[in-house]
Amino acid sequence: MAFEIPAVEISVNGASVTVDLDSPDLPEEITEDAISSGAYPYPKRMKGREYENTLEALQLELVKLQSWLQESGERAVLIFEGRDAAGKGSTISRFRQYLNHRHARVVALPKPSDTERGQWYFQRYTAHLPTAGEIVMFDRSWYNRAGVEPVMGFCTKEQSEQFLREAPQFEEMLVDEGIHFFKFWLNVSQEIQIIRFHDRRHNPLKRWKLSPIDIKALSKWDDYTNARNKMMEATHTKHAPWTIVRSNDKRRARINAIRHFLQSMAYEGKDDQIVSKTDPVILGSGPKFFNELGA
Repeated sequence: MAFEIPAVEISVNGASVTVDLDSPDLPEEITEDAISSGAYPYPKRMKGREYENTLEALQLELVKLQSWLQESGERAVLIFEGRDAAGKGSTISRFRQYLNHRHARVVALPKPSDTERGQWYFQRYTAHLPTAGEIVMFDRSWYNRAGVEPVMGFCTKEQSEQFLREAPQFEEMLVDEGIHFFKFWLNVSQEIQIIRFHDRRHNPLKRWKLSPIDIKALSKWDDYTNARNKMMEATHTKHAPWTIVRSNDKRRARINAIRHFLQSMAYEGKDDQIVSKTDPVILGSGPKFFNELGA
């Protein structure tokens, strides 16, 4: 293991619980009824067969949509944000699984270089915006400056506040340019986040996903919540609203995120019966939905 992980104290339902990710087992307070933690409305994951059949039908619709994009020259940008281990990468993977990867790109940028730190903050992201017929999916985005950077001290308070003023203007420019623009926030409970971190720590195939920054985030749950709320209030706009997806169950999260995207696009050959409606207790819009969740 590349780095040590100290045990941390967290609060679960008002009680202090010690979490040691190096231990083979987690405390029952974390694992018991974990799916329904954080006021999640379902006690179990979506059944596997139902999920696979629904996902395949929706992925066929995504293939239709991509064909329409290429024929029409339309462009789409999808941003996926959320806490570490919320399921951003796996959701993007299901979006893109059967698409032509030449025209459906994923952007996951590393920390900025010295040159990039001297540029306008949005500059390194504009280089990855789509050309005609493309879908671009950002696995984290310019919203680093509203979340991890201020919480971890990687930017100043003034830089973060400037970002919150400028982001709606930048996004309005994208929409005015004709780009179909979507912002997804995948919301996960603290218990589920810890379980997923534990899995990454003990699964050799996933260990690379766990970083020292992830571990530091365990003790900064409330700080991230406050940063998220501030970000939502400042950047949930009519032209670029935030779509909230509750992701304790990754299956339901993926299905509802894909459905929302498909519903919002007027592509040829859409099967409305397959796309159907999103689950209103899983997917909602902006700060009001967070208030309804109590999350």
